[in-house]
Amino acid sequence: MTRLWFEQALLPEGWADAVAVEVEDGQIASVTANAPRDGAESFAGAAVPGLCNLHSHAFQRGMAGLTERRGETSDSFWTWRETMYRFLARLTPDDVEAIAAELYAEMLEAGFTSVGEFHYLHHAPDGGPYDNRAEMAVRIAAAATETGIGLTLLPVLYETGNFGGVPSTEGQRRFVNDIDRYLDLVEGSRAAVRDLPHAIVGVAPHSLRAVPPASLGRVVAAVPDGPVHMHVAEQQKEVDDCLAWSGRRPVAWLLENQPVDARWCLIHSTHMGETEVAALAASGAVAGLCPITESNLGDGIFSGVAFLEAGGRFGVGSDSNVRISVAEELRAFEYSQRLRDEQRNCLATEPGSTGRQIFTRAVAGGAQALGRNTGALEAGRAADIVRLSPDHPALVAARDDSWIDGWVFSGGNACVADVWAAGRHVVRDGRHIGRDRIAPRFAATMRGLLA
Repeated sequence: MTRLWFEQALLPEGWADAVAVEVEDGQIASVTANAPRDGAESFAGAAVPGLCNLHSHAFQRGMAGLTERRGETSDSFWTWRETMYRFLARLTPDDVEAIAAELYAEMLEAGFTSVGEFHYLHHAPDGGPYDNRAEMAVRIAAAATETGIGLTLLPVLYETGNFGGVPSTEGQRRFVNDIDRYLDLVEGSRAAVRDLPHAIVGVAPHSLRAVPPASLGRVVAAVPDGPVHMHVAEQQKEVDDCLAWSGRRPVAWLLENQPVDARWCLIHSTHMGETEVAALAASGAVAGLCPITESNLGDGIFSGVAFLEAGGRFGVGSDSNVRISVAEELRAFEYSQRLRDEQRNCLATEPGSTGRQIFTRAVAGGAQALGRNTGALEAGRAADIVRLSPDHPALVAARDDSWIDGWVFSGGNACVADVWAAGRHVVRDGRHIGRDRIAPRFAATMRGLLA
């Protein structure tokens, strides 16, 4: 039993002072407000729940900063994608493990305590399978084990190059499986995480353009209880292609043809009509938003205000991993709405702190999307805890909701002092406990790749 004590903590019923948290076997055993220290390990500042990063492509952390150059023609998601294909062509399993370990350490330092790894880099550079078809999943699990981050592994089915069964391209050969090989890969992924505590395996049909309807139905039926994640309506071109193929927009087609419910997470959902917004909110599915990546790629602006007014649920993810920050993802989401609507505090659906409202919704939505027992500082939940430091200039006078507002709108990663993931104290004074080992390996990997 470990006993922690915090000056303030955000509990399900609101802010409380002098909070003692007892942790046993990775879970919160008890939470007591107005408690004496009684020899507990004591911390100034505020404790808040850790956040789930619901959408990550780990290998893309190695690309961060490499695509910010204009080409001969106008740049878009589609030109960025060609650069991504060239980058991944050389990656070995060792490279992927080193990049993922660096990424997951950065996520923990930012206040993310779990990750949904949308994992589609399956094969060798020539497109052939490794001896263990799930070799890359084994490496993702190893990185999660080393860093201590909670893992929901989402092996991806990528079968076709576009709507209507268009063949995949050479750049996609490391992703592609038919449905039977994919279902074998799911089983291999379960074996890969068997020894990782609290790991979850779901499924991820990549997108409507990459998974034909018959295969999509088989994937969803194969995992009746696990999370189902899918890219949808990220780009206007995708909407146009879907309309040409089916006569329906992507979100509408999916809602009409699949049993979309609370176990689903629709990644991006950027381009929706009014009826799609209302229908997605009513389904109980989570909208998986990646505001930094969506800004970086020029995807567009999610209909956040209308979606929340309709009762929609959302979480955030770092997707391309060009920047890892809880605060900046939430800030970018709110600011995108302000820029579009020329108003302020757009995502607050009731009077009060905007930061608190979007943070608590993202915490709940992320936990739902990843199927994890996180999301609140209360007995029976995983002991995923983030301590915000009163020493940061944005937080020196913080109390109650100003902890969250200061972190999200004025601070950033430097506000995060300590992090516990499933009760393990993995970040101390802002630094991951394995950084001295992880960072040099990542640096050597990147020098080799970019030489």
